Amino acid sequence: MNELVSSSASFGVVISLLAFYVGTLLKKKFKLGIFNPLLIAIILTVAFLLVFKIDYENYYASAKYLSWLLTPATVSLAIPLYIEIERLKKNIKAILISIFVGSLVSLLCVLVMSMLFGFNHAQYITFLPKSITTAIGMSVSQELGGIVPITVAAIVVTGILGNMIAETVLKIFKITDPVAKGLAIGTSAHAIGTAKAMEFGETEGAMSSLAIVVAGILTVIGAQIFAMFI
Repeated sequence: MNELVSSSASFGVVISLLAFYVGTLLKKKFKLGIFNPLLIAIILTVAFLLVFKIDYENYYASAKYLSWLLTPATVSLAIPLYIEIERLKKNIKAILISIFVGSLVSLLCVLVMSMLFGFNHAQYITFLPKSITTAIGMSVSQELGGIVPITVAAIVVTGILGNMIAETVLKIFKITDPVAKGLAIGTSAHAIGTAKAMEFGETEGAMSSLAIVVAGILTVIGAQIFAMFI
């Protein structure tokens, strides 16, 4: 099987897409947050690699083309933002303050948790960009000297958890304003969370898209400062 995967230019892509498709079907059938398509895809793909004893390097060599879509997919989030540009203009101050506070809280949480668990500098830096989109987070981690693969895992886990619990958290805290919903989700759960925000409505999706961009910029700057604390 390793030979088949290593000799194929698209085997990894096919496996990944099939796993995601199964996750999508499960989500539609059961309509539960736990059946997040990306989470299901990860579980099924890992299980497949383990069962057939396929080396990750061989799998990634034929699946890496999917990662090329990450940046254009992130950029395309500007479309719903453009549609809601008037609402953005009317709430610009509140929006920027909300995203700034959310980004700051994210960095502070990583700092506090790192101190509690005794992380060294590299481990601490690795988790600083956990709440921003992968395309930006990988660059931040690499530049600061973090462990990039773990950063990617932390970003994905953060996004999946945000996607799964977003609706419940919003209900608990009785957050009903569409702008507030979108900003909260986008700032804390980046692109994966934005997929959930778009399920709520165009305004939520647009605000979440904006939060991804602004939170990414703020975290790039903030991570440089927070990196000096440990």
